[in-house]
Amino acid sequence: MTTSKTDSIGRARRLLPALLIAGALVAIWQSYVVVSGVRPQVLPSPARVLTQGWSHRVDIAGHAWSTLQVTMVGFAVSLALAWALAIVVDFSPWLRRAFVPLFVVSQTLPIIAIAPLMIIWFGFGLLPKILVIALVTFFPVAIGLLEGFAAADREAGALLRSMGASRWQQFRYVRLPSALPRFFTALRIGITYAVVGAVFAEYVGATSGLGIYMSTQKNSFRTDLVLAAVVVTAALSLLLYALTFVVERMVAPWALTRSER
Repeated sequence: MTTSKTDSIGRARRLLPALLIAGALVAIWQSYVVVSGVRPQVLPSPARVLTQGWSHRVDIAGHAWSTLQVTMVGFAVSLALAWALAIVVDFSPWLRRAFVPLFVVSQTLPIIAIAPLMIIWFGFGLLPKILVIALVTFFPVAIGLLEGFAAADREAGALLRSMGASRWQQFRYVRLPSALPRFFTALRIGITYAVVGAVFAEYVGATSGLGIYMSTQKNSFRTDLVLAAVVVTAALSLLLYALTFVVERMVAPWALTRSER
């Protein structure tokens, strides 16, 4: 109990500098709007963003739920593909040489050009958004897994081979545990990209979601509601980012403990 309380206090202290900077930036923003008298259509105050966002909370929450659903489905597809290909590639040096350059090339494709094409090819349904999210998040997860597999303890692998362990047993008991810390690091990067990818795909074309909500409000010159949706998007990203630590603590607590030292 005492250890848990101490850990919570330690995490709160680590967050304090970021919270102070964020608070200072919001105060400067509020002061500038009040002093300059800039129109709300151009730059609303933080207070107006919060009040208007709260007034439209039902609409925003509905669109946020749609974005969250798309994000989770798309990221789940990306994770499944990344794990499957990373394991296959790890078992074959030839496939590593063939696929890794393709993984890198996939990240050179401009999403701003690909997303509209996905809408043209597959319509306004769920599929194009899933594809955009998978394209955005696949690379960090797959590369994190491959680097984690490659960083496995060679001596431990040699010991298992000397004991007659199969290639799969070596993978299960040495390479897989070794890859988990890097995987969760890549997971945290990927999950934030997933939210951004979902919003961008919705912005290009969708019937619901924070992206289409921001586009609609922008066309109505409701900058305050656009920024309110941006705040909700950031909150979703932070929530999913924090959940990765919860999952890591359940799956690989040794890795999290080591990273917190």
